[in-house]
Amino acid sequence: MSNKLSGIELLRELSLTFGPTGCEDNVSDLVRAQISDIADEVRRDKMGNLTAVIYGADHGTDRERRVMFSAHMDEVGFMIKNVNSDGTLSFMNLGGIVGSALPARRVTVGDENCRVPGVIGTKPIHLLKGDEREAMPKLSELYIDIGAKDKDEAEGYVKRGAFATFDSEFVRFGSGGKYIKGKALDDRFGCAALIELGRALREAQYLPGHDTYLAFTVREEVGKSGAETTAYAVDPHMAFVLEATAVADNSGALREKQVARLGEGPAISFMDRSTIYLREVYDFVLKTAAAHGIKAQPKRFVSGGNDAGHIHKTRAGIKTAAISAPARYIHTASCVIHEDDFYETVRLLTALSEDIKL
Repeated sequence: MSNKLSGIELLRELSLTFGPTGCEDNVSDLVRAQISDIADEVRRDKMGNLTAVIYGADHGTDRERRVMFSAHMDEVGFMIKNVNSDGTLSFMNLGGIVGSALPARRVTVGDENCRVPGVIGTKPIHLLKGDEREAMPKLSELYIDIGAKDKDEAEGYVKRGAFATFDSEFVRFGSGGKYIKGKALDDRFGCAALIELGRALREAQYLPGHDTYLAFTVREEVGKSGAETTAYAVDPHMAFVLEATAVADNSGALREKQVARLGEGPAISFMDRSTIYLREVYDFVLKTAAAHGIKAQPKRFVSGGNDAGHIHKTRAGIKTAAISAPARYIHTASCVIHEDDFYETVRLLTALSEDIKL
């Protein structure tokens, strides 16, 4: 792709791109096309991680420092584990997907080069008995229907080991169209923010003292993260992880028990299930936001985990922060974020790059 995209249009293209865990090449190609003209180096490693480097003022000297900004390219999805005699496909989840989010969902099945549409099927309500109507569907009871009459026809389109993702439109809605619904916003939000950061750094009238590494990583959703190998290779002095976080801001929970709120800026973690963040780095992020008049909010509930869990333990340890997009209905076909949070995140990343002293 030669067409350069920005802002929400960039996020839209990334969201719609096919890229389940283990099949991130299409996303990687899109990112490379968007960032190659602003990077001094673009590298792709054996796992498929893509890293773009923008040199700082001290590049090549004995004072060279490295700062890494990281976002994962993969999205939750599915892997086909069997083609059944009736032409349907048995599958397994790639990442944490609740069973209630699956029946009757449209999906796209295939790989980087060839894909077909499908629907996740289950027993119709008319045939469910007693407690079956109230129970959450089991994965073993679900299948993907691609419209094949039998196994032979299905295998003409799909092989065991193929992938699938949700097929979901990218929609703007709500007041001013500022709410955004789409698949894979975890973590194409982060990927888009890193591309915009790279452009901001290239267009600035200054060079930071450090080299900036923009790391687009693979396999985060299954915990076998490429961020670990990327962090080992880069060996940064500080790292910032861009993510999305479930917020429960409209679920009836008391405000003090909500994780974060859409439209109030990125959520900054002091702890999650894989990392206790250094207080100095956590404070630095929030103080930087305040100093530049950027909206940001503490993540108020300890939950989940992200690539920081791998990065902060790499080599002799890396000072790491997690900056997350507040998101509703995460890990479904209809994740919802707020436009303001995207632009405030880009502003925050730019300010952090300006203010870091290593």
